[in-house]
Amino acid sequence: MKKVCIIVGSLRKDSFNLQLAKKIEELISGKVEVFYLDYKDIPLMNQDIEFPTPKSIADVRKQIQLADAIWICSPEYNFTIPGVLKNLLDWLSRPLKANDFSSGTAVMGKKVTICGAGGKFATAGMRKNLKELLEFIKMTVIASEGTGISINADAFTTNKVIFTQEQINLLLKQAELFLSQI
Repeated sequence: MKKVCIIVGSLRKDSFNLQLAKKIEELISGKVEVFYLDYKDIPLMNQDIEFPTPKSIADVRKQIQLADAIWICSPEYNFTIPGVLKNLLDWLSRPLKANDFSSGTAVMGKKVTICGAGGKFATAGMRKNLKELLEFIKMTVIASEGTGISINADAFTTNKVIFTQEQINLLLKQAELFLSQI
């Protein structure tokens, strides 16, 4: 069975995008094996500590390499990619061997799809910027900028995202396309 790694672009315990990821997991359950990337302990990208590779980075790279594909669920911060997600992708885009860009990276050629839950703009800025970044680091983006979900207004006070049937249908359509190409 193919393995899909879900990366949530927020470290908040009950983040809206973790709730979105759980909904996606529910929708693709039984079709692929799903696991979540734990990257909360990685350091800020710094070439001074890049080699020897920090253990937390080696662990994250190993998890990514075990995946057949990646699904990123991320919020939008100031109309772009959250810093924690950008930091992770910066690490993952670095060569596996010191100063040897021909050695490849943990994400080069990896298939990926994007979605995000947020306010009225449905993470449009983040999804656009993330797609460009993923293509730049030589990942294969499926479903272009993916699916944006505008969360229910009371989620900001209840911390509970309620998905509409229309939103679920959009996620199902994205999942079908994604799973057909991995």
